[in-house]
Amino acid sequence: MASNGIRRIGVLTGGGDCPGLNAVIRAVTKTAIMNHGVQVCGIEDGFLGLVQNRIKELRQEDVSGILTVGGTILGTSNKCNPSRYCTGMDEQGKPIFKDVTDRCMDHLQHWRLDALVVIGGDGTMSCAKDFIRRGVNCIGVPKTIDNDLIGTDITFGFQTAVETATCAIDRIHTTAASHHRVMVVEVMGRNAGWIALHAGVASGSDIILLPEIPFDYGVICEFITQRHLHHRSCTIACVSEGARPVGGRQVVNHHDPTSPDPVRLGGIGKIVADEIEKRTGAESRVTVLGHVQRGGTPIHSDRLLGTRFGFHAIELLMGGQRNRLVVMRNHKVTDIDLLDAADKQRLVPLDDTLIAAARAVGTCFGDAPVA
Repeated sequence: MASNGIRRIGVLTGGGDCPGLNAVIRAVTKTAIMNHGVQVCGIEDGFLGLVQNRIKELRQEDVSGILTVGGTILGTSNKCNPSRYCTGMDEQGKPIFKDVTDRCMDHLQHWRLDALVVIGGDGTMSCAKDFIRRGVNCIGVPKTIDNDLIGTDITFGFQTAVETATCAIDRIHTTAASHHRVMVVEVMGRNAGWIALHAGVASGSDIILLPEIPFDYGVICEFITQRHLHHRSCTIACVSEGARPVGGRQVVNHHDPTSPDPVRLGGIGKIVADEIEKRTGAESRVTVLGHVQRGGTPIHSDRLLGTRFGFHAIELLMGGQRNRLVVMRNHKVTDIDLLDAADKQRLVPLDDTLIAAARAVGTCFGDAPVA
């Protein structure tokens, strides 16, 4: 019997997929089994598997060889909140929601799970909150390419997404220079501009547009005009999907009424490119990186971070801790109250030193006249 009465735990991956998920699953499973004699059960497709009772035992051999594999061997879902679960559509085509948390609790009891390790972002932690209130011990591990979870300096998956976006923009540079074009690259991030900021600076993008800094088309176009006057024949703009003009709104690609987070952003890149071409006459093109930022093999830093996070999650459980979120603060893995991270987003602060550094080397954020 394991210490603290913990014999068997469940682990799930919720929300969007990202590189490094399997590194966490591997660390959680192997640490629990090998160091503490605790059985581990994998819950398929996030909280959806808990609703539908799709749970299976994980053994050491099940998680061997997955460290370098992208995605998640358990599957994931960003549409399932047990407290607001879509059961179908009414006669008007509107979704019907039902609280099925009791059903999930029955499945937890059936599988005799003493605790849950929930790997995900703010939406996943918000779902975990309802189980915490019912007495379930939940240990959270912060996952999102958007890097927007409150309480941690970084989430795993972010650095690989930035590397993917940076490499893509590097390639855009050569075709932009060949054709003397303005190239707009739209990256993910929802309401937070972390990917756009880091990939934009790393790739030497001339313009970076963030959700946190509303932009002015006049400023952007004057910046491009001045570049052309100084014989800089191409311009690269890295645009976060949540960016918006001063006084304007974010561009919504579509709504998914069945999802707990129904708004899907996307499309600002094309609008920016079209507006630049109309105002300056400069030939402009847009590239939307989309889900390529979520896929592929995690880079070494996300493999290391995922491993450290997974190990710390089990150490918290076996140390008697309850309802904690594993976080990275000041380069140290530690933990905070999981409830402190639920229903919140971590945005780029306007005084971030990387913004200051980018401005110092001439990057335009669309919010100030060209000097």
